[in-house]
Amino acid sequence: MIDRIFIEELTVFAQIGVYEWEQQIKQRLIFDVEMAWDSRQAGETDNLAFALNYAEVSQFIIDYVESKPFLLIETVANDVAKQLQDRFGISWLRIKLSKPKAVAQARNVGIIIERGQLT
Repeated sequence: MIDRIFIEELTVFAQIGVYEWEQQIKQRLIFDVEMAWDSRQAGETDNLAFALNYAEVSQFIIDYVESKPFLLIETVANDVAKQLQDRFGISWLRIKLSKPKAVAQARNVGIIIERGQLT
């Protein structure tokens, strides 16, 4: 059985971009995150200690991405994935990272990555 905890449309304002002007402003990034987590013990005990705390995960993503400048969304997605797996013990995750309006003719652009194994 694979359970997935998800966070949708988590908005973070980051210093990101390869152009000099982009490094002078904050731009909106939107995260959609799915994380494999065995929720049975949390469900049986109704105890947060056995749950993947999505509020903590969300705040970690916000704090991490806002803490330093990035050039590429690929770097952001990969760094966040590694940090989440290491910090929260997540065996598998999928991150969709969007950078809305980065291309004038497109509503949205971004990257989707998966890391780890579904167990």
